[in-house]
Amino acid sequence: MNRQSISFTKPNDDWLKDMVSSQEYSSKSELVNDLIRQARKQQIQVYWINRKLGTAEGSGFTKLNQKQILAESKARLDG
Repeated sequence: MNRQSISFTKPNDDWLKDMVSSQEYSSKSELVNDLIRQARKQQIQVYWINRKLGTAEGSGFTKLNQKQILAESKARLDG
């Protein structure tokens, strides 16, 4: 694992310390890595939604009904 040195603002550092002291995470590193994993997953979801919107805008119409679109979107976001 690579080691990095990063600086936090006081409010962010206090929040990190609170999360570790509440034993939700064992260290700041674990918490920061989890936040990065979540951000990466969210970024993938946003890219997927943008691609779908681009395709939809280009095609004009879809054969899926509202429930099907919602179900597919939810499945992608959970997945």
